[in-house]
Amino acid sequence: MKTRLVVIGAGMASGRMLEHLVNTAPDAFEITLFNAEDRGNYNRLMLSPVLAGEKTYEEIVTHDAEWYARHGITPRFGERVTSIDRTSKTVMGEHGPVPYDRLVIATGSNPFVIPMPGHDLPGVISWRDWDDTQVMIGQKKGTRAIVIGGGVLGLEAAAGMAARGMDVTVIHIAGHLMERQLDPAAGAMLARTLEARGLKIRCNTASEEIVAGPDGRVAGLRLKDGTLLPCDLLVMAVGIRPATALAQAAGLAVGRGITVDDHLRSSDPSIFALGECIELNGALFGLVAPLYDQAEVLAANLMGGDTRYIPKETSTKLKVTGCDLFSAGCFADGPDREEILLSAPEDGIYKRLVIAGEKLVGAVIYGDTEHGGFYYGLIRDGADISDLREALIFGPVSANATAQPSRCSLAG
Repeated sequence: MKTRLVVIGAGMASGRMLEHLVNTAPDAFEITLFNAEDRGNYNRLMLSPVLAGEKTYEEIVTHDAEWYARHGITPRFGERVTSIDRTSKTVMGEHGPVPYDRLVIATGSNPFVIPMPGHDLPGVISWRDWDDTQVMIGQKKGTRAIVIGGGVLGLEAAAGMAARGMDVTVIHIAGHLMERQLDPAAGAMLARTLEARGLKIRCNTASEEIVAGPDGRVAGLRLKDGTLLPCDLLVMAVGIRPATALAQAAGLAVGRGITVDDHLRSSDPSIFALGECIELNGALFGLVAPLYDQAEVLAANLMGGDTRYIPKETSTKLKVTGCDLFSAGCFADGPDREEILLSAPEDGIYKRLVIAGEKLVGAVIYGDTEHGGFYYGLIRDGADISDLREALIFGPVSANATAQPSRCSLAG
């Protein structure tokens, strides 16, 4: 008899988990897949090139209707789950109940909306899914757009809209762009590159109020210093929060995310969770690499395994509007740390390695990211780099290096 498996959420994590299940145990489960969006699994990371006009939606779909049919998965797309009855083991959808033996919650995250005056005006959106992308694609050339948030998502939104001929301004409250991934020097280089490509960048800038026009739609953003920036569209890209409302209403343990153990099991032994909605030992997860690792672990456990999910050191390698960026580990100033620095602004290259003792603990690279994987491996493995120090800045092969690095203390 097949195990009745209900999955709530058709994101990238659940999609990868389903692949593992149907490839390894094709006849073990009777699967029902709910998704509030009226579509199945697609690669959300590829929404950026879709927005920029480089790809179509069809090209980023990971599982189409034929795939679900071939594997006997019952899709309930465009249908919200209204409740979970843990006593009767039933998921209640808008169009009726579905019983389960095992339930997987993969509800992802919700975009954080700054609760400033005017945040709910027409023309104010977040960027999280295909529907949001369509709104931006539908704007005319010359549309004045403001993006609040100078992180990865905000910059990708800004670049995509600029590629479609819009007049885009990025507002960022921090002192430099992508402050979670880049240090101030690399962030400044990124800002200069984006400005040279037509984007307007305003860091150290706080927003106060979203202003409506005579038609009731968004017409501008008022800053804390009183400046009023006119706009026709405002996109908030200031972070995400785990989507936990459904789990909380069902009485599951919830902190910042749905609390799970290292088997990805919730406080109910029949209910599991993975992806951006979970919290494990105080940690949240937003990058795709740990989500895919979780998918593999959870699939194994659903098939009767005893596999534990162990978070790994992660790295970030990005291409924002053609700018190659890499960061890994901790690159903040600190006592007993030193740095190796290579800066060639005229060539658009910046490398900063942070060392503690005889270990590489952080790396930030702008421009030439070819050796990012090499640095990531050293950080992840806690490798002794004492024999590599003098040539470390040049990567695994430094015979042809002509520049000389500078080293300075980060104590303080």
